[in-house]
Amino acid sequence: MSRGRGVPFTDLKRVYDVEQACSMPKTFQDDDGDDHDLWPLGEIDPKKSKFPCCIVWTPLPVVSWLAPFIGHVGLCREDGVILDFAGSNFISVDDFAFGPPARYLQLDRKQCCMPPNLGGHTCNYGYKHTEFGTAVTWDDALSASARSCEHRTYNLFTCNCHSFVANCLNRLCYGGSMEWKMVNVAVLILTRGKWVSASSVVRSFLPCAVVTCLGVLLVGWPFLIGLFSFSLLLVAWFIIATYCFKNIMC
Repeated sequence: MSRGRGVPFTDLKRVYDVEQACSMPKTFQDDDGDDHDLWPLGEIDPKKSKFPCCIVWTPLPVVSWLAPFIGHVGLCREDGVILDFAGSNFISVDDFAFGPPARYLQLDRKQCCMPPNLGGHTCNYGYKHTEFGTAVTWDDALSASARSCEHRTYNLFTCNCHSFVANCLNRLCYGGSMEWKMVNVAVLILTRGKWVSASSVVRSFLPCAVVTCLGVLLVGWPFLIGLFSFSLLLVAWFIIATYCFKNIMC
């Protein structure tokens, strides 16, 4: 009885290499040619309120009419869905409180420390980062921070939407820092954020301009002094409370 021909070793090796390639996780390369185990993000789509890995900002009713630098912020998942701390024990998902985003800032996931194990830290915090809580993916960090905020009481002055974003960034050790707080989150989006559209600029500043004009017409220049004092007190409170009275801030 004749024997069948065996499969050449080179063919077996070729098949094995193909199987190995198919089973490996997909990666993409950055401009420097480095490989990263991160899925490419989708496009930013303001019409559908999709802002992948972005901090988003929108003005608040009444408060932003008097101080236009005060607003509501949220952080977006990798698929662009917005999460924001919208009230006590409540994290809103894909329903941004107080209207559509007016500003956004897309963050770089390569600046995050997402260790797969205790020895995988790329930041300088190590144990402190582990003790605070780490994440293996961007979305994992948002989910963990959302769970922690579901047991917090919302307060505009001590525990607000900026606290949620700061918690997420600390969990990711974004930019190699675990010192994210209300103040530097606000400064980040206000100084580096991009406007969604021209109408977003109008929506953010027109109410304040109208209130200011009416105040000057009805009250006079003392209204401007009062408005400036109100803004100054707000800024002073957040800076002093954040860095001097840390025990009252969440």
